Amino acid sequence: MTDASLDQFQRMLDYNFEDLTLLKRAVTHSSLSAGGKVRDLERLEFLGDRVLGQMVAEELWRRFPKLDEGDLAPRLNAMVRKETCAKAAEALGVGPFIRMSAAEEQAGGREKKAILGDVCEALIGALYIDGGITAARIVFNRFWIPNFDQLATKWRDAKTTLQEWAQQKTGDAPHYDVVSHEGPAHKPAFIVKASIDGFKPIEGKGGSKRAAQMAAAQAFLLREKVWTKNDIN
Repeated sequence: MTDASLDQFQRMLDYNFEDLTLLKRAVTHSSLSAGGKVRDLERLEFLGDRVLGQMVAEELWRRFPKLDEGDLAPRLNAMVRKETCAKAAEALGVGPFIRMSAAEEQAGGREKKAILGDVCEALIGALYIDGGITAARIVFNRFWIPNFDQLATKWRDAKTTLQEWAQQKTGDAPHYDVVSHEGPAHKPAFIVKASIDGFKPIEGKGGSKRAAQMAAAQAFLLREKVWTKNDIN
């Protein structure tokens, strides 16, 4: 990344880094870091993922005061998943600024969802280190806030999905039974069993009955290969 492209990227973000090495690292793909000679984005990606999760969780908490943890968690998962981060990177126009090997670029690396998602998370991490949560919100406010309601409606509800699948398979709905309820009142622990006629039951754990039902439904969908892990990350 040249000085000119660094300046262009900062103008695009409307933010000037105090430490430009953070910005360089945030857009440096691991294909350039062979032998450890170039520091890539992976540590910043790790941090940015957590910072993004905090911002999304806070916004969900404020926008949906009546929803419990079992309903908030899948919405959060949908908003922080790699595919959503890739869309944010595309909206920001990050692709041309990514530093990568010639081989990765020839393989279409600038358009790969996984790479775009990683860079988006790393950029949030870099902004956070350089300027705190206010700086990190530059990316969040640019993509997540304008699209928040739309993104919130795309969350994957395991119970609804399992019910639709069960009705197609058997004509009946799943049954949920509480197997156990332990722990103090301020921190309960539920185990719920999900059953569908003709299929082996499966259990899920959660801090509420609803959360345990969602966990059991999710486990059922994964076991029967209706969902993959990509559907819940």
